Amino acid sequence: MKTVTLLTRVGCHLCEQARPVLVDVCAETGARLLEVDVDTDPDLQAEYGDRLPVFLVDGREHGYLRVEPARLRAALTG
Repeated sequence: MKTVTLLTRVGCHLCEQARPVLVDVCAETGARLLEVDVDTDPDLQAEYGDRLPVFLVDGREHGYLRVEPARLRAALTG
């Protein structure tokens, strides 16, 4: 099972827009979705700063800002 991680922070409107798309794609593909608030980890906060949301697939950066559903589906099913 693949894992998608949404790196986010409280009050991030782009994160709020990305979440339902990620939920749908993960439900379609059987992937697990995790959500991590970068502000709870100084290393993540330093690395990602204001470049949020960021999407990881199995721990590797897949994209940021806006989800590309078809590309994400391909990564999760390929």
